[in-house]
Amino acid sequence: MKVSKRAIRLKLYYGESFNMTNATLTETQLRSELGDFNSIICFRALITGLEEALGEKAALISAIAAGRIRGKNLVAELGLAGQKPALEEATAAMSQALGKEGTRLCIIDKIEATDSGYRVYCRETVCSAGEPQGSSRTLSFTLGAVQGALETMMGQRLRGTQVESVLRGGQYDVIELNLR
Repeated sequence: MKVSKRAIRLKLYYGESFNMTNATLTETQLRSELGDFNSIICFRALITGLEEALGEKAALISAIAAGRIRGKNLVAELGLAGQKPALEEATAAMSQALGKEGTRLCIIDKIEATDSGYRVYCRETVCSAGEPQGSSRTLSFTLGAVQGALETMMGQRLRGTQVESVLRGGQYDVIELNLR
């Protein structure tokens, strides 16, 4: 098997455990010099710009919808669509794809079943990064990505809401996903 220069760079950066079959990091870079990632500062500017242009509610709906599409596509790329894995496996797959070894959207520590769906415990979410304590900012893109990923993985329609925030005293940003 031929190993690309990109794979070698990624293994050096992420360690030997990095696997090029991980669909969150492609073998071909989208940008030759800057690489495939941009800053949280730019992400926040996008969200606040949408809020200014569309209003808070429309921006929230748009960011959640975009995240949901990203989550669905991610699960399809990973070959997990409709697989209904155990929650420990779902947690590991999502944490790897969205965490330090993947796109760095957030770290998912736990997904648990509830009577009406699931609870997802996230930290270091891109949506909360840099926000002051007490901020009313809620998860938008992150919530959508988690929702879309779980919907596609489990083959269920879900409705997501943030029920706990690190910005308002929580230990995690907690997303509750209820069956529709």
